[in-house]
Amino acid sequence: MSQHLYIITGASRGMGLALAQALLSPNHRVLGISRQSNDALKANAQAQSAPLTQWTLDLADAEAAAQALQVWLSGLKHEDIASATLINNAGVIPTIAPLSGSPPGDVARALRVGLEAPMLLTHAFLNATLGWVNAGWRGPRKVLNISSGLGRRPMASQAPYCAAKAGMDHFSRCVALDEAQHEHGARIVSLAPGVIDT
Repeated sequence: MSQHLYIITGASRGMGLALAQALLSPNHRVLGISRQSNDALKANAQAQSAPLTQWTLDLADAEAAAQALQVWLSGLKHEDIASATLINNAGVIPTIAPLSGSPPGDVARALRVGLEAPMLLTHAFLNATLGWVNAGWRGPRKVLNISSGLGRRPMASQAPYCAAKAGMDHFSRCVALDEAQHEHGARIVSLAPGVIDT
């Protein structure tokens, strides 16, 4: 049976967890990537006979996470995949303070998790699934980047978060232009869902 593949970052809590819970299904294969696994999500998946894999990775080490994703995707039997979707949801809200008063490590982490990781994971996803396309696979490939209104409107004391989300929006536009040039290119969307009560 062909399965729809969903890869979700930040899947252990908040909106990422809600997305993972909603996508659990016997004909969906869900890979959650977070710093911690979620036992309730695992139990829910088992109760539904829904294929779930949880990776405990720190996306601040984005290069290692992307390499792991590319190796994993390249090892899948693409004939068993109906569609493939990457949802870049993870993000970090650092110390709320003017940039001059923000710890440099917090600023770096916010940019690594909020911008570098989505870019490198998107690269790994597109690269690995392009291999499927070159082998004759014709399922849809999609990347959904979860952005924020703060990527489009400035807010005092939120420079790192705003910058990461603005960068996410713009890299999404650029990659969408790249993919549109290919007959079987992926669809790339950056979405600001509004205020979410999770």
